[in-house]
Amino acid sequence: AAVFRTVFLGGLQPRRQILPLPIHTVQVGGVRHAVSGSDEALGLCRIQPKGGAGSHGLVKSGEIVLKGANKNFFENKLCAQLRHKSKLHGSFEVTRAQSTVYIEPLDDSCDMDGMLADACKVFGIVSVARAAVCEKNMDSICETIRAYLPDKLAGKKTFKVEAKRADKRFPLDSMEIASECGAVVLESVPGIRVDVHNPEVTVRVEVRETNAFVHPGPVKAAGGMPVGSNGKAMLLLSGGIDSPVSTYMIAKRGVHLIPIHFFSFPYTSEAAKEKVIDLAQTLTAYCGKMRLCIV
Repeated sequence: AAVFRTVFLGGLQPRRQILPLPIHTVQVGGVRHAVSGSDEALGLCRIQPKGGAGSHGLVKSGEIVLKGANKNFFENKLCAQLRHKSKLHGSFEVTRAQSTVYIEPLDDSCDMDGMLADACKVFGIVSVARAAVCEKNMDSICETIRAYLPDKLAGKKTFKVEAKRADKRFPLDSMEIASECGAVVLESVPGIRVDVHNPEVTVRVEVRETNAFVHPGPVKAAGGMPVGSNGKAMLLLSGGIDSPVSTYMIAKRGVHLIPIHFFSFPYTSEAAKEKVIDLAQTLTAYCGKMRLCIV
């Protein structure tokens, strides 16, 4: 009989199954539980928090905004993925409003840089920005620009300001907000000048429901649709390049995947099997929690 080995990847809690054949359970994603196998080959490590309170993460979804009555289903899947990722980096609150997801650190021990780096790998997100949060008035916004942006714009020669007034009750329109904020940037950052056509950096000012946010532009993320929003599928995972690429591309369309690897001992070595486990572990950064089945 073939020996069936199940490896759990990317989860924070290992699942348990009773099988008639030997089973090894491995948890990947910061915490390790292994019955047997090579821990060193898996290269697992716990990520230490580095701090990050005082700023928020602004996450923008892509195709999800085109959805209709079922939009909440996709947004809930996306927030669930982010909450799962956040457990590795500290205590965060993940909320959503008006097609924007907010990531708020709840204490000084949170690793905001690590959290936002992981958010960029979550399918369904097109951009991530680390923003300073302030009250919804021009005095507070201008003061935040003076305190937050000079370091971010150091070495930049040109800029422009784009403003978004999601709260239409705000007394100034988007053009007026951008004009006033641009003047503050010119005063606060020596040697920088305005270029509305080809700026090196675009400063964003977003006036939203409860607060205003200031940031020097977003970082491009993975895009696609949230994993789990488009059903489940099984795939064959080998040690080559084709199957990992297809895994990534299918998961990007929202499919939750269960990879299967056929270990043909003695025709293939133990190193070949560990290589497949390493590939699957790498894919969990994008594809989320997966159960790798080795036959």
